[in-house]
Amino acid sequence: MPRKLIQFHPEDFRALEQLAEDRVSTVQELMDEAVRNFLEKSGRPTNLRDALREGATKTPSEQRKHRTRKR
Repeated sequence: MPRKLIQFHPEDFRALEQLAEDRVSTVQELMDEAVRNFLEKSGRPTNLRDALREGATKTPSEQRKHRTRKR
């Protein structure tokens, strides 16, 4: 799994740690859930199966448009 260093304000991180403790979870699990929710809200696939399915339903010209919009 790729790793990235993300910096939080100390008070935000303390709040995340408290939420994780309250939910008997980890900060990593909270962040995974938040990213998945954000991707779903943005209409982006959240796993390989969905990404492949989405790519298979688009025409080549739609795929080119999508790639150029991301940049």
